[in-house]
Amino acid sequence: MKNILNATLAVLAAALFAGCAKNPSTGFQGYVEGEYVYVASPLGGALTNLAVVRGDEVKAGQLLFALERQSETAALEQAEKNLAQAKAGLTLSESTFQRRKELRDSPSGVVSAEEFDRARMQRDADAAQVAALQAAWDKAKWAFDQKQQFAPADAQVHDTLYRQGEFVAAGNPVVALLPPGNLKVRFFVPQEMLPQIKTGQSVSVHCDGAAKSFSATVNYISTQAEYTPPVIYSRETRTELVFMIEAKISPADAAAVRPGQPADVTLD
Repeated sequence: MKNILNATLAVLAAALFAGCAKNPSTGFQGYVEGEYVYVASPLGGALTNLAVVRGDEVKAGQLLFALERQSETAALEQAEKNLAQAKAGLTLSESTFQRRKELRDSPSGVVSAEEFDRARMQRDADAAQVAALQAAWDKAKWAFDQKQQFAPADAQVHDTLYRQGEFVAAGNPVVALLPPGNLKVRFFVPQEMLPQIKTGQSVSVHCDGAAKSFSATVNYISTQAEYTPPVIYSRETRTELVFMIEAKISPADAAAVRPGQPADVTLD
């Protein structure tokens, strides 16, 4: 008896969903979805500065968090010192080489070929060392910079995943952002309505309690049916098929909705 009751309830729920989805006058069923941006550092360390809190509005380039970087600071300072010394040595060897070249090319020709070659080889070796130390400095500077992370775009802080003082493993996100352009509405249409919907098409979206509806642009149409009954397709069962559609919400309307909010969608 319990199995029969459960099966009956499932059929009634499916019929109710299909009935709502098939009636364009009442709109298609859907909900608001957000695509979050998880900001992390590729290097690990203790969280020394959490510059934002959940709910903050941040601008592109604004500091989000910083990790301890004592070792990166020391490595960068040493790399700068080594590079400065190498550049000074290259300047000296370049000057010596140019002087040897001038003397060799002079009428007197007082510089031997051996002396000239030695000066040239020293100059080339110093140049190679400068290039290697420049690469080491670039690497140290990159590691130093990665201990601070900034907002990649204007966004709302959806959540902070660590507290100040906690150790953050490399690659673990610390802040979750929700840019206004990353909001969309997902809704479901019956398969017989699918040919009427194209990517780039505008739809009207209304959420419960909202003062007005707003437009969204269809950017994705699923290639697979949702809630497919576990039977072979037939004229009797294919009316139950629905397809998921996604429509981007404009950043101007993003402040009026929240992810997970139910929505009714109608075709413009």
